[in-house]
Amino acid sequence: MGSFTTLTAADGFAFPAYVAQPAGAPKGAIVVVQEIFGVNAHIRAVADGYAAAGYLAVAPATFARIGKGDVQLGYAEADMNEGFGYKTAVEALPAPGVMADLQAAIDHAAKTSGGKVGIVGYCWGGLLTWRAACTLSGLSAAAPYYGGGMTAPAEAARQPKVPVLAHFGDQDGWIPLDTVQAFEKAQPGVQVKVYAANHGFNCDHRASYNAEAAKLALDRTLAFFAQHVG
Repeated sequence: MGSFTTLTAADGFAFPAYVAQPAGAPKGAIVVVQEIFGVNAHIRAVADGYAAAGYLAVAPATFARIGKGDVQLGYAEADMNEGFGYKTAVEALPAPGVMADLQAAIDHAAKTSGGKVGIVGYCWGGLLTWRAACTLSGLSAAAPYYGGGMTAPAEAARQPKVPVLAHFGDQDGWIPLDTVQAFEKAQPGVQVKVYAANHGFNCDHRASYNAEAAKLALDRTLAFFAQHVG
């Protein structure tokens, strides 16, 4: 089990982050980027899982810049609408916006673990993970899961600075398969994995959870991080 701490971005903005420590010396660190539902029980469990695998895990609250750093939503329609509103507000912030907070999380993860840093994110967090791979410093690998918007032409035109393993579901109504295929064509250096699954297939709190796809994606992600992070 981890606990919340306060991190500070380069512009002086302070925000909460959930930090989970491994049992022994960390073999590296993983930044875990939330969905639109906040650093809720699911995201904390994901961070705990990476800590159990030997990594220091840091999950920054990416709604903090709009005053919603303590959001912990569920997955009902009302929660989705609320979270989407927060995400829209964060996306509207002047650059670099929340990316400064992700950079602070990466820096904290590197300093605290003493090792390399990977980043993983889900849904909107998958998009932020992709942007981090392309624009931020201090990363060694990135694994976005069903990143909403990352297959759009403007995002697919970005160039990652680190190895990327991207996971998508072929039944995802939010991310049409033809856009995933176009992304894969535009990014031949990115490992793209497609599962017989829906959006949110990794989250066991959602109706779209797919245990088989989630396990396969996690196994691949852990092997990917073992190769590039430690």
